[in-house]
Amino acid sequence: MLSTQTTSMIVAYIRQAVGRARYSELEDGTFSATVPGLRGVLAVGRTQAACKRELASVVEEWVLVRVARGLRVPKLGGIEVRVKRAS
Repeated sequence: MLSTQTTSMIVAYIRQAVGRARYSELEDGTFSATVPGLRGVLAVGRTQAACKRELASVVEEWVLVRVARGLRVPKLGGIEVRVKRAS
C-alpha cells in the first residue's frame, strides 16, 4: 500500500503531466494526447475533456508500472516520484 505522501506525489505528477500534454484532433473527431518526455503515454477520447481524463488514468498506470518494475520515472516540472522498496 502506498503512503499518503507517495499518493500526493503521484497526484501532483499526474497533474503536471496532464498540464504538459499535447492534444490533437483526429480525422474522426476524437482526440489524442501525449506527454513530451513520457515515452509510451498515449490517450484517446471522444472529446478533449474525455481524452484528458483518460490521460490522467494512463499516466497513473504508467507511473505505477515503472515503480513496480524498479524503473526511473522522469522528473516533470520539479516533481520526482521516488518510492522506497519495502524490506
